[in-house]
Amino acid sequence: MKTFMAVIEKCPDTNLYVGYVPGFPGAHTQAETLDELHANLREVIEMLLEDSDLEFEAEFVGTQMAVVA
Repeated sequence: MKTFMAVIEKCPDTNLYVGYVPGFPGAHTQAETLDELHANLREVIEMLLEDSDLEFEAEFVGTQMAVVA
């Protein structure tokens, strides 16, 4: 079992949730609800992991707050 961190945003133009896994080429999807997005992300990640030539572009490290006055 592997765990992947996904970034989730809400598109103001389409009102859809957009999710992607940083550094994981092709691991992105969109949906109308967060539950649907979660299912879509699992599906696309499982599909991409079947590719034996898979190479990650980067490793997700974390997030950081930037305070600007």
